[in-house]
Amino acid sequence: MRGIPFKIGQPKKQIVSKTVERDFEREYEKLQKLEDQTKKLHKDMKKSTEADIAMSKAAVKITGDLLSNPLCEQDQTFLESMTALDTAMKRMDAFNQEKVNQIQKTVIDPLKKYSSVFPSLNMAVKRREQAMQDYKRLQAKVEKYEEKEKTGPIMVKLHQAREELRPVKEDFEAKNKQLLEEMPKFYHSRIDYFQPSFEALIRAQVVYFTAMHKIFSELTDQIDQGGLTDEQREEQTEAKLNELRALSIVADD
Repeated sequence: MRGIPFKIGQPKKQIVSKTVERDFEREYEKLQKLEDQTKKLHKDMKKSTEADIAMSKAAVKITGDLLSNPLCEQDQTFLESMTALDTAMKRMDAFNQEKVNQIQKTVIDPLKKYSSVFPSLNMAVKRREQAMQDYKRLQAKVEKYEEKEKTGPIMVKLHQAREELRPVKEDFEAKNKQLLEEMPKFYHSRIDYFQPSFEALIRAQVVYFTAMHKIFSELTDQIDQGGLTDEQREEQTEAKLNELRALSIVADD
């Protein structure tokens, strides 16, 4: 009668020390957070540039609508002001597009490339986990045979189990050693990788806002010939609005 195969459980021998496993988990957790942060930053940067483009395109459309206003045909001063504004908005749009293109090349694309590395890293961790499970299973199998009575058949099976264990153990130890060495290196490499991108982002913003200061300073000189303050303009607008409200066609019943 054939004996009932014994159940393979967890090995008594500690495969990985608790200290090493804690170190591994700590390093991998740092990389998981880095992956999440990189993906979020990539998504937020894309949203930001899309919003920038939408803003400048909307500004150009508004000035185009103002230029088509019938008032421009009747008032030369208003026409000149709207033409100056339209020119300024188109210049702003051109600089904005240049800024977005620069950010795409120097920040967004590098973020995307960096994110593409994480699936390979996660797969390496999964392979290490699978190798550790195989190691534990075969180590437990060896231990079971070692505990049995040393008969001829058992000694043969013990030898076979040890031979089966040896390459699996070596495979796990190699994967474990490689990840423990390379995960911290990968994590610390983020500084050297991203620093040029963030410096390029700052430069792109400085160039853009410097150009905007020049464009809108020139626009102010062109249209602010009256020299009125914002408060005086507000008072003028309120006075005109009161005149409109006094008309019988808009008066309350």
